[in-house]
Amino acid sequence: MISTTDKTVGEIAAANPSAARVFEKHGIDYCCGGGRPLEVACREKGLSDRQILAEVEQAQPTGDTRDWATAPLAELADHIVNIHHAYLRSAMPALDQRLAKVIAAHSPNHGDSLLPLRQAWRGLVTEMTAHMMKEEMILFPLIKRIEAGVGAPGAHCGSVNNPIRVMEYEHDSAANALREMHRVTGDYALPADACNTYRALFEGFQKLETDLHLHIHLENNILFPRASELEARLSNA
Repeated sequence: MISTTDKTVGEIAAANPSAARVFEKHGIDYCCGGGRPLEVACREKGLSDRQILAEVEQAQPTGDTRDWATAPLAELADHIVNIHHAYLRSAMPALDQRLAKVIAAHSPNHGDSLLPLRQAWRGLVTEMTAHMMKEEMILFPLIKRIEAGVGAPGAHCGSVNNPIRVMEYEHDSAANALREMHRVTGDYALPADACNTYRALFEGFQKLETDLHLHIHLENNILFPRASELEARLSNA
């Protein structure tokens, strides 16, 4: 069994892709909160860290089983763009349209939750749209150049750690928006008069949240630390 004394939630998820599914199931933050020891994260949720680790070890691999902790950084960056950025760009407009329909039909009875939900959602969409563009135009190309040995430390934006810090800050902002969406909907509790579009909307939000957690985990806990370490090694070579 994995020791809980020297492993953070993010490290465990990076080493075992199945862990993300277990953490998601129990509401353990493994992306923005991935730097905390598992024991601490479990204590906050009233869970046994040993039980969670047992579930992680028993979980069967599903979906993406690539070892991103050792894969080329360029390959991981492309994976994030082709899978997670592409998913967000497809899902966000569809959910936006669905939310508009729900508000049009249900705001007379549920405007107290739907209107704050729209505000939090629009903040998230605006944040992630600009965020993905910055990663694709600035950070990811810089990481690829560093890995290829043609983008040595001292690029026009300075150390790779500078854009990384910005991206991590924006990840935290996105996580706050997701928490606000949970708060105003009572953790996506459907009202008694919810129609099928209402149900599909909440299901879509939860699916997007799950994907965004994995997306941020791949960056915060794997891509960014590895890029920072590589730059440091090249600087000291």
